[in-house]
Amino acid sequence: MTSDFDTMTLTDYLAAGGRLTSPGNVPPRYRAELLKIMSTFVDSNLAGAAGFAEQINGGPGIAAREASARIVAEKLANARAVLALMGDFGADTARYVDQHPWHTRLPRDADIGASRVETDMRLAVLNYPMTDWADAVVMNLLMGHAVCVQLGEMSRVSYQPLAEVLRDVAKVEETHATLAELGVARLALEGVDVQDSLDYWMPRVATSFGIGSPERFEQLRKMGLRHDSNDMLKAAWMERITPILAKLG
Repeated sequence: MTSDFDTMTLTDYLAAGGRLTSPGNVPPRYRAELLKIMSTFVDSNLAGAAGFAEQINGGPGIAAREASARIVAEKLANARAVLALMGDFGADTARYVDQHPWHTRLPRDADIGASRVETDMRLAVLNYPMTDWADAVVMNLLMGHAVCVQLGEMSRVSYQPLAEVLRDVAKVEETHATLAELGVARLALEGVDVQDSLDYWMPRVATSFGIGSPERFEQLRKMGLRHDSNDMLKAAWMERITPILAKLG
């Protein structure tokens, strides 16, 4: 007797919530899209860590600098974990080692929307520079909660090894978001005006959820690589960040 699974196409299997477990059973189109997702994650973590590392010495005291160094180290570890999965697909992981200027940024007044620059796959928001410690903490508060929302989506991906890694990463990023909240709360207590930083980073972080077409989203959904739309993810981020900002005044 032939089971329903035996007669299902791979597309139907994935659309129904099926999971792939190794590079050997991944079709070419799926592989390309999966590697794009992983590259964006790795590049964003490497670029984010490099940018925040430059602000560590501006932290008020040892505890703040220690927490910041921890965030940088853990973002690098997150990148390494996903990069190892890319290596399973034959990606040239060596190109990520000491060969790319992850710290580079565009001018502060640049406006690239959601587009990538030519050199890597980092999220567009990570091409903008942070001006000082307070600006960096505000950016990490907003982006930290955005990352938590995005990881909630990504950890449901149909490639099981990546989903498992990202579920662990999500726990780490929740801690980073909490540390950023504490940092902004301290700035508020000290009377530091961060409104300009909020005004600068809010639209840029919002754009990190993307402006992709419904057709492309549907293609990725059928492969189990997407579940919630960009608008849904952005709304979830606003639900998280709005009460935090209100509490901080």
